[in-house]
Amino acid sequence: MLQKLQDDVLDQYKISLYVYRIDLIHPQVSGNKWYKLKYNFLEAKKQRQRKLLTFGGAYSNHIYATAAAGKMQGIETIGVIRGEEHLPLNPTLQFAVDCGMHLHYMDRTTYREKKSPEVLKTLEQTFGSFYLVPEGGSNALAVKGCAEILPEVEQKFDVVTTACGTGGTLAGLVAHLPDSQQVLGFPTLKGGGFLYNDIEQLLNNYYATYSISRENTQERYRLVTDYHFGGYAKKKPELLSFMEWFTNLHQIPLEWIYTGKMFYGLYDLIKKNYFSPHSTILALHTGGIR
Repeated sequence: MLQKLQDDVLDQYKISLYVYRIDLIHPQVSGNKWYKLKYNFLEAKKQRQRKLLTFGGAYSNHIYATAAAGKMQGIETIGVIRGEEHLPLNPTLQFAVDCGMHLHYMDRTTYREKKSPEVLKTLEQTFGSFYLVPEGGSNALAVKGCAEILPEVEQKFDVVTTACGTGGTLAGLVAHLPDSQQVLGFPTLKGGGFLYNDIEQLLNNYYATYSISRENTQERYRLVTDYHFGGYAKKKPELLSFMEWFTNLHQIPLEWIYTGKMFYGLYDLIKKNYFSPHSTILALHTGGIR
């Protein structure tokens, strides 16, 4: 669903803003998670794996969506959660458990080494054979899925914006984008500039996996790192005030981990004349728990 917005800010700066509501795809596996998990679950079934293991924080949309998708697909899911267990469970983790996901808590020091062969071997010894999905679902299969987002849009635009966690969605958008358009990514993590390397690695893996000739992609995207509000799952009064204004005016719900920060940053850039007058912007609503 494509929704055109109308308000005084957009009128004043002569900006056309459309919101692509992929958050409406599914009530639990919503937004970019639908695209990122699509081919991963297909691959798990192709490999005849009965278990799928992934990583995330206590408020992870990815954990939430993976648990729901596992229940739908009949695949056992294991969520490796960063940090210590806290009871009662928050709504995100309680939903995951209700879907049948087994939660396994990992101290933060070990979690930072979650990609290492030693940590993965320990997990295999604990849970047996499993299909591994990286944190945030970001791998070449996720890029393949997210590359299908923009071809579904008929509206012409100059810039597309997205919230960024691990960079998989942005990489998928860039993989499809023509030279005349640009992606703006709004990292939710403090110091999100590190995502440039992660995005390039994801794109390299995607092009290599599917034998696609790579063009120069670095000029097609930019990360805007000024709107993290203190870091992942952090919020400030000005962010919450903006979200209330935006939702009341446009009837589009936001959450403060990803989409709220992205739309706040987008409107702030508009007010700072970042975009040329008469630009058309496509803002990707990636969903998330509210």
